[in-house]
Amino acid sequence: MKKIKILIGSLLIATLMTGCASKKNNNITIVGSTAMQPMIEMAAEEFQHHSKVRITVQGGGSGTGLSQVQAGAVAIGNSDIFAQQQPGIKAEKLQDNKVAVVGIAPVVNKKVGIDNLSMEQLKGIFTGKYTNWKQVGGKNQKIIVINRAQGSGTRKAFESDVLKGESAIKAQEQDSSGTVQKMIAATPGSISYLAFPYLNKDVQKLSIDNVKPNAKNVENNDWKIWAYEHMYTKKKVDKKVKKFIDYIYTKEVQQNLVKTLGYITIHDMKVQKDENGNIEEIQK
Repeated sequence: MKKIKILIGSLLIATLMTGCASKKNNNITIVGSTAMQPMIEMAAEEFQHHSKVRITVQGGGSGTGLSQVQAGAVAIGNSDIFAQQQPGIKAEKLQDNKVAVVGIAPVVNKKVGIDNLSMEQLKGIFTGKYTNWKQVGGKNQKIIVINRAQGSGTRKAFESDVLKGESAIKAQEQDSSGTVQKMIAATPGSISYLAFPYLNKDVQKLSIDNVKPNAKNVENNDWKIWAYEHMYTKKKVDKKVKKFIDYIYTKEVQQNLVKTLGYITIHDMKVQKDENGNIEEIQK
């Protein structure tokens, strides 16, 4: 009888362990860019409706996404920058899946009194050349720069396209796009930058050289500040991970979810950009 009880107990433990392993194997953990987060969260929610896969999506910034996927801690690392642009990342060991494009726009507190800057003026603000809005056509008010944290892909993309190798001034830094959005709305004289999906009526988005920040202008590079939305994985991935990434490329997601949320579908781009910022037309 004692042996039977031990055998039954062993079988129960084995069954429980198998069940836990099965549940764990049906999980996909995704970490990284907060600019990408709204799109991936909604796509994950839809994907889970017709699959047995459980998907967890977290922010943390592009740098975190890249380092976590490289370490094997997560299945997918979301990034607004190329892996080649992130120190310590061995890009050749990762698979780059460019799933969308995101525009990035400078934003100011609505009481600043301007809606357009030249690219040189924008660069001058973030490098410390201009410190008062009066110097660039606004009110006599101190400029308060709010930057993203160093690990932010949105920050790296913005600085690459705007600062062109010059260093940004020291300023307060925020970890997430949502926090930046709220701070700009609440802080007089403030300026920062946000991915298009985070633009709303509470902040004033700026045109650059009289070009408006919208999808059409990103598609042909009239709007110069934009980045790919990358979903990085290891070279070899589980079937469930591949299925989810394939789902992101479907017409259902690209033509509906991507556009509705304010991103730009890969298929509408007339130009392409490499990790060094070089632009060339796409031959179709």
